[in-house]
Amino acid sequence: MSIVVVGSVAFDTIASPSGKVEDVLGGAATYFALAASYFTSVRVVAVVGEDFTPEYENVLKKRGVDTRGIEHAKGKTFRWGGQYHDNLNEAKTDFTELNVFEQFRPRIPAEYQDSQFLFLANIHPDLQAAVRRDIKGVRLTGGDTMNYWINRTRKELTETLKLVDVLVINDTEAKALGGETNLPRAAHKVLALGPQALVIKHGEYGATIFFREGAFGVGRHPFRAPALPIEEVKDPTGAGDSFAGGFMGYIASQEELNREVLKRALFYGGVMGSFAVEQFGTERLQSLTREEIEARFQIFRELTHPPSCFIFTAAMSCSTATQSRISTLRAGCSTPAPRACCSWARFGYRCLIC
Repeated sequence: MSIVVVGSVAFDTIASPSGKVEDVLGGAATYFALAASYFTSVRVVAVVGEDFTPEYENVLKKRGVDTRGIEHAKGKTFRWGGQYHDNLNEAKTDFTELNVFEQFRPRIPAEYQDSQFLFLANIHPDLQAAVRRDIKGVRLTGGDTMNYWINRTRKELTETLKLVDVLVINDTEAKALGGETNLPRAAHKVLALGPQALVIKHGEYGATIFFREGAFGVGRHPFRAPALPIEEVKDPTGAGDSFAGGFMGYIASQEELNREVLKRALFYGGVMGSFAVEQFGTERLQSLTREEIEARFQIFRELTHPPSCFIFTAAMSCSTATQSRISTLRAGCSTPAPRACCSWARFGYRCLIC
């Protein structure tokens, strides 16, 4: 099922301990679209300048992204420049040139009106609300924002959040929006503003999804997915937008909308974010295969799930009955070296046999 993303397409100049690049393809909508394109069909609404030549647009088209919603205006494309030092979670902005993006007024092509999923990337809340009202048949709307809008346009943002089903922001933004230093309390206050679910990105520590009572299922218990440790992070610029693309793209590829789908989508979001940081700009997202994505998804799963053949040698604390069951089951176990019964207890897992 198709998903529309509305946001920025840009050229970035980035410096990190791994090197420096100039005028590489970037922007929230670009990262999102490329990441989501591995799961579903994607349609982009954005604005670019005269310097956005066909070679850049072809990066999106090669991934099957529909670019009919990209407006070509007179002037230059949005540009951003920044540096990363020892703390790769923080960028020092060198310059921001809005250029044609300053007058951006999203125009939704008629061909996009049958889209069932929508993601409102980081733009003015009033523009986000106008887009959501314009596309009337949407099953699920995701959204993003930042401290700039939280601090300067809170009234408008509060109205927009009533139209958003799943908000995707980071820890700092969640605390600022919720007015709390405690993250769970902040999350519940954000959910009270309208979203059915809130995804909070923790950077290198993964992401947590909070639910409103009864939304997408029973209860409101949060769920957390880890991040994959990456040996060398070259460029974290598009990690968050790539996460959102993987998250929303996977959801759009599923027939049902429930908590299990949203929780699994957190892993796919983490997968796409982890790939994005391996190269500068969108380079890594352009060359992925679905096989690579699924292989990394399994690694993510193994970080939080016991092996599929979770049969253990009997531990001293096991009952006689449990030891007997283990002995019987081990005969058909394909695991080369079964672990001790309670070896995962230190990670907070309960023995599936006991």
